[in-house]
Amino acid sequence: MKLQELLKGIEVIECTASPELEISGVSADSRQVQPGGLFVAVPGFAADGHKFIPAAVKNGAAAVICEKKPQIDVPYVLTGNARRALAMAAANWYGHPADSMTMIGVTGTKGKTTTTHMIKSVLEAAGKKVGMIGTNGIYFMGRHQETANTTPESYELQKTFRQFLDAGCDVALMEVSSQGLMMDRVAGVHYDIGVFTNLSPDHIGPGEHKTFEEYRSWKGQLFKRCDVGVVNIDDENTAALLEGHTCKLVTYGRDEKADYRETGYKLLRTHDFLGVAFHVTGKDEMDVKVNMPGEFSVYNALAALAVGKVLGLPDAAIHDGLGKCVVKGRVELVPISKKFTILLDYAHNEVSTESLLTTLRAYKPHRLVVVFGCGGNRSKLRRYGMGEICAKMADFSILTEDNNRFEKVEDIIADIREGMNKGNPDAKFVEIPDRLDALHYAVDHAQEGDLIAVIGKGHETYRDREGVKTPFLERELLEEYAQQIGLE
Repeated sequence: MKLQELLKGIEVIECTASPELEISGVSADSRQVQPGGLFVAVPGFAADGHKFIPAAVKNGAAAVICEKKPQIDVPYVLTGNARRALAMAAANWYGHPADSMTMIGVTGTKGKTTTTHMIKSVLEAAGKKVGMIGTNGIYFMGRHQETANTTPESYELQKTFRQFLDAGCDVALMEVSSQGLMMDRVAGVHYDIGVFTNLSPDHIGPGEHKTFEEYRSWKGQLFKRCDVGVVNIDDENTAALLEGHTCKLVTYGRDEKADYRETGYKLLRTHDFLGVAFHVTGKDEMDVKVNMPGEFSVYNALAALAVGKVLGLPDAAIHDGLGKCVVKGRVELVPISKKFTILLDYAHNEVSTESLLTTLRAYKPHRLVVVFGCGGNRSKLRRYGMGEICAKMADFSILTEDNNRFEKVEDIIADIREGMNKGNPDAKFVEIPDRLDALHYAVDHAQEGDLIAVIGKGHETYRDREGVKTPFLERELLEEYAQQIGLE
């Protein structure tokens, strides 16, 4: 591809390279530059990309895009924003695949992953072919790939869109993080639908957002880049987040003004169902059942339903998609017994643990049992906090390992125990350092009507001990053990 084609949509301050120069590829990693490639020197990936211009040239870079003039002799394109330039060059290189698919972006503090899965389930029930990108990885046409970020770097993102399109996807659905917006990972992408779930303080600190207001402002950028915004009318930050929006709005929630409003909310629990049922009124009427517990599941389902309505999907597809949706590691039921209920969740800090246990407590179990640990080489405050919450809210806790990394599990459990003692000195718990043994113990000692939450790892497929990751998929391990002992 000629350089001039790659530069479409990029601010060019100065260019010493020939517009006719043939380029063999685009990269922001000097190690991946091929002969004839274009290297984009981006400040602040892991370091200032300008330092790696010599290495890129040594590997054969034919030209560089940069914000500062190179210190060596190489054809260059000077621009004011190299991150944005990388995103636009990547979109140009891959032929703007997003333009040929229905684009749906979901943003918010909590609920992005579950909401995207619900939307995917609804779309697929309507016969759509969906590519999805988010915290749990990349999914398309039966394939799964891991991703380092909720919203991948722009070059990887455009490459993924091209894979979706080439595989036959007609919809690209993704979680759009505030970091992804702020760091121009989604520059050049226009969304047919943007979805807002909710907002609370998060990602505020060094290397992230300076203030909550800045965090909120970047979330709001999605609604200046989409045609229709599907937003939670009940969230207190919605109005401020939408300031300056350019899209048509569709609202959901419990407010009487909501376009899609929930009424008649009920909790449902059987041996293989832990969820909610409710009625939707407003622009349409529908009864909905979702096999995920709690009030937040109502909001996530309303968002997915509203997206389905905006796209004109049949009611039957919306109903079936929501009823069948399962999200790996997010209040994921493992139906191995009619006697008790066991589920997996990714809750791995104090706030998410409290939210989950509050949700589960509402189902009035015989006992609420929690199996958990805390990650090694991470803040001790998380251990104290999770210990304190579980001591207060659970009837029984099983303390165990969770990706110890380079710490001793006994030391981590000792910190959790300190938090337990603060939360409730009389809390009932047992310590079982090996997580597989802890899972077996939970099953062996389950009582009729118990609700057992195995938290912390969720969708993860490994156990990390001293930097060595070995396979550990909790759903499979629980199912294998139930079969082994003949559980009914």
